[in-house]
Amino acid sequence: MNTEGIIAQIARIRESSNALIETELRKRSIKGIVPAHGAALVFLFQQRKPVPIKAVVESTRRVKSTVTVMINTLEKYGYVQKIPCETDSRVTYVELTEKGRKLKKDFNEISTLLRKKIYGNMAKGDREVLIELLTEIEQNIRA
Repeated sequence: MNTEGIIAQIARIRESSNALIETELRKRSIKGIVPAHGAALVFLFQQRKPVPIKAVVESTRRVKSTVTVMINTLEKYGYVQKIPCETDSRVTYVELTEKGRKLKKDFNEISTLLRKKIYGNMAKGDREVLIELLTEIEQNIRA
């Protein structure tokens, strides 16, 4: 087995996964959402009150400028609202709007479909080993 093409293989998996997500979003007539918004939405779905944009940055492990563009796009389409901090002008809070909260059902359905496609008939034990190995790869690349 050739083990040299791992990065290309990971890239192809990501590309195919993103295509599936984009197709499902189109089928559901969901506008303004792209696969890159997923981590931020997962984090915001879990919140019960507005959170600082910095918390989204930390949760998604993306740079602030990337998250700011993401939040601005989500705001433009009505999925989130930004709230300035009353005591510190450097801080902006963000929360899902009603329209944003309504995405959760579709988001969960698309995520379930994607996981089913990714894992196929793979045994649970193999899935766990795969996650362990991918975690190790991620830690190696960050070191």
